[in-house]
Amino acid sequence: MSETVLDISQVSKRFGATLANDAISLSLERGEIIALLGENGAGKTTLMSMLFGHYTPDSGHISVMGRLLPPGRPRAAIRAGIGMVHQHFSLAPNLSVLENVMTGTESLWRPWSDKAKARARLMEISARFGLKVVPEARLGDLSVGEQQRVEILKALYNDAKILVLDEPTAVLTNLEAEHMFATLKDMARQGLSIIFISHKLDEVMNTADRVVVLRGGRVVAERRAMETSKAELAGLMVGRAVTRPLREAATPGVVVLEAKAVTLREAGVERLKAVDFHLREGEVLGIIGVSGNGQASLARLVGGLARRSAGEMTLFGRPIGDMSVREVVEAGIGRIPEDRTHDGVIGEMAIWENAVLERLPEFTRRGLVDRKAGMDFARRIIDGFDVRGGTPASRIRLLSGGNMQKLILGRNLIEHPKILIAAQPARGLDEGAVAAVHARILEARRAGTAVLLISEDLDEVMALADRIQAIVGGRLSPPVSPERVDARHLGLMMAGEWAREREGAANAV
Repeated sequence: MSETVLDISQVSKRFGATLANDAISLSLERGEIIALLGENGAGKTTLMSMLFGHYTPDSGHISVMGRLLPPGRPRAAIRAGIGMVHQHFSLAPNLSVLENVMTGTESLWRPWSDKAKARARLMEISARFGLKVVPEARLGDLSVGEQQRVEILKALYNDAKILVLDEPTAVLTNLEAEHMFATLKDMARQGLSIIFISHKLDEVMNTADRVVVLRGGRVVAERRAMETSKAELAGLMVGRAVTRPLREAATPGVVVLEAKAVTLREAGVERLKAVDFHLREGEVLGIIGVSGNGQASLARLVGGLARRSAGEMTLFGRPIGDMSVREVVEAGIGRIPEDRTHDGVIGEMAIWENAVLERLPEFTRRGLVDRKAGMDFARRIIDGFDVRGGTPASRIRLLSGGNMQKLILGRNLIEHPKILIAAQPARGLDEGAVAAVHARILEARRAGTAVLLISEDLDEVMALADRIQAIVGGRLSPPVSPERVDARHLGLMMAGEWAREREGAANAV
């Protein structure tokens, strides 16, 4: 007999005029893994936030282990056995792993902290679930994957029986994601019940027992993973068949940006080492690599946020020095940052304010920002790029991550930039939004924009790029044509084996 550990019954939640959740019902069995699927803004995170007590339902109720869960009380949710791993970690980078795990677990009135006992318990949980950590390590020194491991351990330390993960692989490499899902499956075999929010259909199909699809705040479908397909799930998410656009053959124009033997040193470390690349009008240059190999530094360099230590760069045929961000924007270079919430938007500001942030002089009259012009500009982006979940006056933090990304994409592409730096442009987006973003990038390419695409998604790069270079340890490989390589070859390039294969020279363009 199966045991129901969670029962969500007719739960609704409204934010102003937006009905985020509409009478949603959902149950979870012991040892079961459910994938919660839906477009950006479909209501997935809102539902899980009510489960964890961050929001209070307007109607309906939630029961855990047969007992009603007090609404709007995270502490009650934790005591009921619910643990949540947020997409953006809620950890203190200046504290150790053990201190992060212990935070909030001891009474403030206790005269001392029993770290020895807590350490022993942490190591026992770590060994049981195969989540290796060093308790004394400083959290800020860990990789993103290791930090996520700490988030999961923190939930398990609090005796979680139900684990909720919001976009758990959004910031992980493919290898880290594979390890994480293998661990989740082992946890489920040991009786833990899991809900994870995802847009990645491959990981949903490979991991979930059951898939629940939300659209427009409602449950529109429920499927056993083994009885459905990626095509069906994609269609259920958006209400129509989804196909990604295809790159057309094209003849690139003149070189608009070129780097020769460029080296970049940051915090005493060489992040880029004598790299060579060039961008031409109407083409997409794809940069692939495992996270942490210098991609972020390359985007900062071209985007005006870092200064090179050596080498030469030319822009539109003219030698350039180090450019400021303002000079970059004025030169017609658009920027889609890798981390949209940290580098792309300011959460407490309105959508329209975020829309005009990088081009304030265009919206300033006699020293004052023209609110009406800014609102009109934001409305053009919202309508043209299908940004859902708010009006120009809404705070941007109320948008889902995918809709934030579409706004950032829109403010950069609406005026047809000469060069576009697109770092992880489709990270965390649903299938429909990915198709829309790819279509916009290819549309910009057709209009003559030179696109520097930095991505860890090989399928994305193969679909969009005219030329591909791998970055490993701050060095760039020779360029190859996507028509003459496959995923295996690109994987070898990401491992730094282009010199040994020697095929790069034959495929160079």
